[in-house]
Amino acid sequence: MTTSPPFRPVEVQGDVDCLVFVLGDQLDDSSPALKEIDSRRDAVLMTEVREEATHVPSHPQRTALFLSAMRHFALVLERKNIRVRYVQLDDQSNTHCFSGELGRAIAELKPKTVRLTRPGEHRVLLDAETWERRFSTRVEILEDRHFLTNLGEFRTWMTDRRPIMDHFYRQQRRRMGILLDGNDKPVGGAWNYDADNRQAFRSEPDPPSLPRFRPDPTTREVIDLVRRWFPGTAGRLEDFNWPVTRRQARRALSDFVENRLAEFGVYQDAMWAGQPFLYHSLLSPALNLKLLHPREVVDAVSNAHETGRVPINSAEGFVRQVIGWREFIRGIYWTEGPEYASRNALDEHGPLPPFYWTAETEMVCLREAIEQVLRYGYGHHIHRLMVTGNFALISGVSPKALSNWYLGMYVDAVDWVTLPNTLGMVMHADGGIVGTKPYAASGRYINRMSNYCAECRYDPRKRSGPKACPFTTFYWDFLLRHQTKFTTNPRMKMMLRNVDRLGRGERRTIRNQADRYRKALIV
Repeated sequence: MTTSPPFRPVEVQGDVDCLVFVLGDQLDDSSPALKEIDSRRDAVLMTEVREEATHVPSHPQRTALFLSAMRHFALVLERKNIRVRYVQLDDQSNTHCFSGELGRAIAELKPKTVRLTRPGEHRVLLDAETWERRFSTRVEILEDRHFLTNLGEFRTWMTDRRPIMDHFYRQQRRRMGILLDGNDKPVGGAWNYDADNRQAFRSEPDPPSLPRFRPDPTTREVIDLVRRWFPGTAGRLEDFNWPVTRRQARRALSDFVENRLAEFGVYQDAMWAGQPFLYHSLLSPALNLKLLHPREVVDAVSNAHETGRVPINSAEGFVRQVIGWREFIRGIYWTEGPEYASRNALDEHGPLPPFYWTAETEMVCLREAIEQVLRYGYGHHIHRLMVTGNFALISGVSPKALSNWYLGMYVDAVDWVTLPNTLGMVMHADGGIVGTKPYAASGRYINRMSNYCAECRYDPRKRSGPKACPFTTFYWDFLLRHQTKFTTNPRMKMMLRNVDRLGRGERRTIRNQADRYRKALIV
């Protein structure tokens, strides 16, 4: 166990030429903003501000992860003899917003230039674009080179075409030469192995244990700080086990590749009670904080297949998430602009059910999915898409309400990735930009992919009556409410044919049951 002392920032004195503002999700010491820093004349500004943990209710583990990773990164910079002006959360002079802290730093350090990497959120970027005028200081906003796709290239790709992720993904594979044979064809003969990657567990799985990242004094101090500053916030801190340094993040990558990647593919959509992690990577927090680079992750996974350690369906399934979906979602976020957040194509305005903050519900699948979010700040993609997200979609929750919950409650959440995933993929609120059809499903899907329904009081086969599964009731109600809107969507034809078979009385029964559930479960 380390005996190093808690983090204590070193005061920056004297004027500086360039002040590099490093945000909490930009912890990459090779970023363009830091690449040419002069340790004698320049300095770095890092700030812990209350605004970033409260503009949406934020899980304490998410807040602790950001703050601990930031403090460890500041120590890395200081070891390189880079001066760091670090403003801690409990600093008495802290204004608790980025603009306020930059203004204080400019007044005291008098930099000729402020430089920063493009923020990962429209809200912060719009603020940053006012700083040059507000502070009468030159401000340079540099493109974020952490990603594999230039935003200009993405906008060019989107010109005159429907943005279908699979098309983008294939182009990415070819451009980067990933999992290709000598003839520029996909290894194994297929671009996509989803058909092999949808198996459920037939008995209780026994996945390998996760690596442990025991909190050091800096992390323990942050955890205590978060407890004091944000009491009563939904979520718990006791099980904090996230990598907060690049060294730890690389260890997490190695552990995933060696111990869980081989089984990741076939079981990536499966769920099991009491098993929140299974064979998933848990690397998205480190990637989104930029402790890991997506190319090194992809190379490690590709190498594992090339050396015969993992099958192609697992390697391809994971690579697609990183170079396909992750890059695609970011491109959509910046191409669509700030107004994207207000879209609501299905015109849904219901409140988020209170159990999203407590996990107090009789629906076993939702209780399991939300309980692990409260305990770890984590849920894998099927929990997000087909349990917590699917329920919000089919019951009629406001897309923005769910998006804000995802942004605050998951440790890997940054707006560029959370908003289009939630609003577009989960809630179909962008009218089909991200997903060509809504990912609506009844309780039968959850029963097929998990063991949750076995111990639940509701029956996934029933859409009405006292034991009707709310997922099944709301699924049919969702199709009835939006039947006209979906008639032109070819991917919805099969679902709508089933709706057409419902008689008038059965339709009325489903709608009445859905209304009763809304009153009981949502209001």
